Amino acid sequence: MTGPSDEPRAAAREPCGPEGVRDGAEDRDKAGDRPKAVSSRPAHGAPGDRGKAAEGSNAAGQRRRRAVQPAYGALDLGTNNCRLLVARPSRRGFVVIDAFSRIIRLGEGVSHTGRLSDVAMERTIGALMVCRDKMRRRGVKRSRLISTEACRIAENSDEFIARVLDQTGLELEVISQETEARLAVSGCASLLDPHCDGALIFDIGGGSSELIWLDLSERSHNWRASVYDRLEAQNCISAWTSLPVGVVTLAEKFGGRDVTPEIYEAMVADVSVQLEPFEKAHGLREKVASGNSHLLGTSGTVTTIAGIKLELPAYDRKRVDGCWLNSDEVREVSASLVAMTFEQRVAQPCIGADRADLVLAGCAILEALMRLWPCEKLRVADRGLREGMLATMMADDGFRDTRRRRRRNRSRGSSNPPHSPD
Repeated sequence: MTGPSDEPRAAAREPCGPEGVRDGAEDRDKAGDRPKAVSSRPAHGAPGDRGKAAEGSNAAGQRRRRAVQPAYGALDLGTNNCRLLVARPSRRGFVVIDAFSRIIRLGEGVSHTGRLSDVAMERTIGALMVCRDKMRRRGVKRSRLISTEACRIAENSDEFIARVLDQTGLELEVISQETEARLAVSGCASLLDPHCDGALIFDIGGGSSELIWLDLSERSHNWRASVYDRLEAQNCISAWTSLPVGVVTLAEKFGGRDVTPEIYEAMVADVSVQLEPFEKAHGLREKVASGNSHLLGTSGTVTTIAGIKLELPAYDRKRVDGCWLNSDEVREVSASLVAMTFEQRVAQPCIGADRADLVLAGCAILEALMRLWPCEKLRVADRGLREGMLATMMADDGFRDTRRRRRRNRSRGSSNPPHSPD
């Protein structure tokens, strides 16, 4: 379950975040994507006019340099959502130039039938056609198009992937659970608290939920410096698992439309049983209890809860991404949602009709996590797999390896102080 589907109508707001960075995607205004006004007057004249002309010339040169940067596409086809980011490399990572999100419920009914339905496949192919057209318009030269749990478990996923290739020209890659976990870590690494010794990253999806424990005690990099540093966050993974439970599968099992407090508790208990083997194998409860760790949620469940807690009149990624919640605030929102009717949940601006039957399943999964691993601090991330894919592709292509520059500067000695990363 991913964040509220605001991207098709608000792509221009996409590059934003707690530090003006969309997981390495710099804010367009700060990065200079908006062309500066340049005077049409000739360069001769008063000194002030010449200065303006020179400034305009520099701005034009900067725009030309940016124009040659290739566009990358990252598509995440989940059990519930189809989401796309298109971005170009920039100083600290990448600038998002287009985005798309649509609820497609590809995995609807798969937990019962074992197959992707024709209706779900048609819905999904329609969304993929939009993504294909966006990437063509933006001149995307390199892309990665992944599919996750629904295609991992459906017996007819090969047929679906063949249909997608035939009808859209897009070649989907069904990734493993481990790859999904690693991409999630890289995608939200810049939101990890540098003062903590550990973090539990969780991604509550439609058909599965990934849990990753990071040992941050030996961390030596600033993960906001470059895409390379964010990829190195994967080296801190000390334990991970993928549970075969997500908002779609849990809602299909218990019902998501009319959820009583008793049904909600049954959901929490069901998930808790599935979490126990991971806890027994790695003893994370004791590590979390040390008090120097935090939770980091990179799913639509936590972004929805954050939007409701902030009383947003409409979902606003700028307000949600990177914000902190404590456990009492999370439980307060969850309890209020359980007390609502289905129609009242539909009326919530951060939920809507498409998610009203799934949101309580997500809250139940999160509640089970918090009961097993009680932690006061939870950071919210409206970012994840797509950002991880973009960072990986750009790092593979050698864009902005600031680490090499730092190593060169160190080798020059103290008489040549290091340059700031550009």
